Amino acid sequence: MAQAAVSLEARQLETPYTSVWADAWRRFRRSPSALIGLAIIFLLAVCALFASPITGHMDPLAQDLATTGVAPSWHHLAGTDKLGRDILARLIFGARLSVEIGVVSVGIALIVGTLIGLVSGYWGGHLDSFLMAVMDVMLAFPSIILAIAISAILDQRVSDVVKLFFAIGIVAIPIYARIARSSVLAVKEQEFIEAARAVGNGSFKILFKHVLPNILSPLIVQATLGIGTAELDSAGLSYLGLGIQPPTPEWGSMLNDARDYWLNAPWALLFPGLAISITVLGFNLLGDGLRDAIDPKSK
Repeated sequence: MAQAAVSLEARQLETPYTSVWADAWRRFRRSPSALIGLAIIFLLAVCALFASPITGHMDPLAQDLATTGVAPSWHHLAGTDKLGRDILARLIFGARLSVEIGVVSVGIALIVGTLIGLVSGYWGGHLDSFLMAVMDVMLAFPSIILAIAISAILDQRVSDVVKLFFAIGIVAIPIYARIARSSVLAVKEQEFIEAARAVGNGSFKILFKHVLPNILSPLIVQATLGIGTAELDSAGLSYLGLGIQPPTPEWGSMLNDARDYWLNAPWALLFPGLAISITVLGFNLLGDGLRDAIDPKSK
């Protein structure tokens, strides 16, 4: 019996320890859809970082009126637009703005929304009621209408990119605030929080040292999914003429520009639409994969 117990203990000692994040990465790698999403996002990042070498240092703003509306060919793989600009070069350079707008706007929403949710969920009371009432009012408006209003209110001296940052970011704040608040309500009654209070830790130390690390998982997943939504909102605002203005290469503005002549040059509408759809699909697949990997129930 003693020998069996020693043998069992030895096998336990030989078993390598794996952290929560290591287990999550192992589950993530087992999901083909998540890996496809990661590959799409990686390709998008490469295009954004190395747009100039990939396009052969082609100027996405260069016009050639002798080659207007040319169909896809070996010289122009995605064709040209009504001003003779290479559509593929504009798509690749447009990936920079797409990544920047998606990441920054979601970052604004994530930081502000998480802080609101932390304060609201931890202290509760009248402060909680007031903050959640403000979030409810924001959620009562359709997101695109609220984004248009915010974009129109911002000073004209503010650049188009900065307007998109704040318009898209502010609209998404209530989502992260509600996720953070619900997570805080579940965590703040746990025994380790009571223990932290018992040893004299202040509220802010408890919030940022003990509560925040334990609510990050759902927020990270939502942020990944939210980047895809931000891409759609950005394209929608640019399509309506409230986002990035021509001649800057941006996928939404390219769609807006192509709607006047898409019957004669359908590729000018097709390729920017595909770029937006594939990018959103990539972030959605990545977000779904992260959700399944981080969720303890999927072990």
